Amino acid sequence: MSISVKTNELSQILAPIALDFKALDEVIRLRLASKVALIDQISTYIIQAGGKRVRPALLLLISKALANGQETPHARELAAVVEFIHTATLLHDDVVDESTLRRGRETANAAFGNAASVLVGDFLYSRAFQMMVGPNDLRVMEILSDATNTIAEGEVLQLLNMNDPEVDEESYLRVIRYKTAKLFEASTELGAILAGANSALREQSAAFGRHIGTAFQLMDDLLDYTADASQMGKNAGDDLREGKPTLPLIYLLENGSTEERLLVRAAIEQNQDLPDDVFLQILSAVQSSGALDYTQAAAQREILLALECLKDFPQNEATAALHALCQYSLSRQT
Repeated sequence: MSISVKTNELSQILAPIALDFKALDEVIRLRLASKVALIDQISTYIIQAGGKRVRPALLLLISKALANGQETPHARELAAVVEFIHTATLLHDDVVDESTLRRGRETANAAFGNAASVLVGDFLYSRAFQMMVGPNDLRVMEILSDATNTIAEGEVLQLLNMNDPEVDEESYLRVIRYKTAKLFEASTELGAILAGANSALREQSAAFGRHIGTAFQLMDDLLDYTADASQMGKNAGDDLREGKPTLPLIYLLENGSTEERLLVRAAIEQNQDLPDDVFLQILSAVQSSGALDYTQAAAQREILLALECLKDFPQNEATAALHALCQYSLSRQT
């Protein structure tokens, strides 16, 4: 039986786990509760900001696909753990990057200050570690603790790459795999473990997460040059203004004119606000150089690898949703 989902609406794609998502919201609300008022206040602020929750969705979809639609114990709790770890990284990211806008509203650090954001991020990490012992499975704790450590290494690698125009594509992709794709990989591997999948399917699930996670970040880096703040929920060009050498810029540094390369190098190296006229010059160069097509093609390659990982999955609605999520990752505008 062949099942397909043809839509670019994320809510429709995630229909097979709609009830799980509703239950997940309640788990998140209960687990974020704290006797410390400021933690409650910032946690509520974060929840109300929304977000796609792709990582917990992947855990739930993988577990449901490999269990042929059956409920799997601990799936919702671990989905919440994944979301807490991701949210903690965002809180810390926004402090490091001095970001002021995320998901269309003020970042927590802009609203509450850097110290409160860092400390609530720490609370989320510690709450996640409290929760991950629930399944009483060493494999779960190993995967999540390893992922958390790798993400931290990725954060430091990105910090080292900031304002460095010599960063090449290999170094850039290493940061993506550490900082972003690792939590996608952990989510999908956990889903396979909860479904009781064999080692081959578990490895394919992990690889699927790694590839779709890389594609998601590549598309984020592309959208930084194509989407406006109302679409992306953050300021366009933030990566460039923060001195991050992402793939569109790396391509331009290698293939642009001498004038364009000098302009980009100076923009990446500077440690002050980028003038709007300079940003518009670089934006025009990125859009006319083929850099965005190159980045899109890199994301497409990752998605083809991700789809290959699903070839041995059972045919059901959750598997169809995973296929649709791959297509969505390439066509999304937010």
